[in-house]
Amino acid sequence: MAGLCKAMIIGNLGRDPEMRYTPSGKPVTSFSVAVSRKFTAGDGDQREETQWFRVNAWNKLAETCNEFLSKGRKVFVEGRLQVRTWEGQDGQKRTSVEIVASDVLWLDQPKAAVVEEAVGEEEMEAEDLPF
Repeated sequence: MAGLCKAMIIGNLGRDPEMRYTPSGKPVTSFSVAVSRKFTAGDGDQREETQWFRVNAWNKLAETCNEFLSKGRKVFVEGRLQVRTWEGQDGQKRTSVEIVASDVLWLDQPKAAVVEEAVGEEEMEAEDLPF
């Protein structure tokens, strides 16, 4: 029986995606996603906690993410967890847990697209613009 290693997150991009190519020519795009949750602590105070996830998208998905995603966009990412280990320049062993994306959906519209739609309306007034 095969195992299952699946991750699903919803959050906001912490920086613009970075696309590069492997030596064999495959595109890979990396970006970070911040996932926040609010909770009530034991002392009754409201708190917020943020977890950061590194995401890698490959091939056509990499190209699409690089083209349409930018810092601050809200996304849903689905994929598998991958653990990488390496030795840093200081000789210390490092470990990173990443999500290898199989699906990325943007859950908001970029501000430019909203403005283009608004400007396309002939009877749009300046105070009706979404910013």
